[in-house]
Amino acid sequence: DRPPLHVLRGHGGGVVALASAPAGRRLVTGSQGATARLWETATGQELRVHEGHLGPVLAATFAADGRRVLTASGDGTARLWEADSGRQLAILRGHENQVNSACFSPDGERVLTASDDRTARLWQASSGAVLAVLRGHRRHVRWAAFSPDGLRAITTSEDFTARLWNAGTASEETALQRSRDWGRSAV
Repeated sequence: DRPPLHVLRGHGGGVVALASAPAGRRLVTGSQGATARLWETATGQELRVHEGHLGPVLAATFAADGRRVLTASGDGTARLWEADSGRQLAILRGHENQVNSACFSPDGERVLTASDDRTARLWQASSGAVLAVLRGHRRHVRWAAFSPDGLRAITTSEDFTARLWNAGTASEETALQRSRDWGRSAV
């Protein structure tokens, strides 16, 4: 067994989210301690702490250009941050329960979130404005992702369905239902 290259210490709670920047030089982590932290991959040095959430940071990711970080929290919000400075750019408010996942569209212009309030939401990344609420799931929505071309969104839920949406019109295109073991994540 080889020892780890780096041990990233600093969170005040369990680490529950992790993403690598597109170039692989930085990582973002999210914790039950309500913070996201930016790390340098080569040294393991903490570069920045993103503070502001009032609940656990359940998801964290980078925009494709690596310049912005997106976090989702148990406090019912998602937040956009400038990666290098740590400056908060927007708070995405509107969900009525915890936000389980959040992602950028491939072009970085929109954000997609999934929540325990049984909805997913499309947001304008530049302003934080809600573009659409995706309704149809009967239980918690656990995961949401854009298609590689950004034209569609897919959501998964504890109602044992995955739903495919037109990301431009916010209309549901297909609902897929499977066994009770399925429905935790979408890629």
